[in-house]
Amino acid sequence: MTAKEEFISIYTENIKRKGADKLLEFLKKSDFFKAPSSTRFHGAYEGGLVQHSVNVYHCLKDYLSRPRTKEMYNMDFSEETIAIVALLHDVCKIDFYATEMRNRKNDETGQWEKVPFYTIKDNVPYGHGEKSVYIISGYLYGEGRLTRDEAMAIRWHMGFSGIEDKNTIGKALEMYPLALALNVADMEASYYLEGSEK
Repeated sequence: MTAKEEFISIYTENIKRKGADKLLEFLKKSDFFKAPSSTRFHGAYEGGLVQHSVNVYHCLKDYLSRPRTKEMYNMDFSEETIAIVALLHDVCKIDFYATEMRNRKNDETGQWEKVPFYTIKDNVPYGHGEKSVYIISGYLYGEGRLTRDEAMAIRWHMGFSGIEDKNTIGKALEMYPLALALNVADMEASYYLEGSEK
């Protein structure tokens, strides 16, 4: 099963809110399933974004199932909530990357050759997590809108890797355990499952 197929399967099995079908159609029409997850670090290849999203889903499910995690945070989130925050936390990266060419020396031939590389072309400079919340909120609205826990988890999923005031980040992670859990899952997927060399 491809990452795209797995994403769509998890999404359709778990996310049933009003507007979820339209959000999935938007994702299919966008570059979400072809985009990289970064320019040169984790998932810096075509399809890296959807693979990262699926990886975060599995990491979050695992993290939330650990007895110590449940005991410490008394976290009991629905399958729908877990799917929403994990699969959609990085929709801010839709139409975010461009491909350009640069010269690189081929180690085998010693010749210089043009190779593609990813650059950032942020047409909606709205921030990272908040941009994802903004995009999702355009589809999941009314009684289907994001809960506060979901919105905060997506907004603060970067944790201390974000550029915001560290006190604000700390307070958000303290107040919203799902945000901390999503941050842990995102870091685990980014650095241990994917990494810059994988």
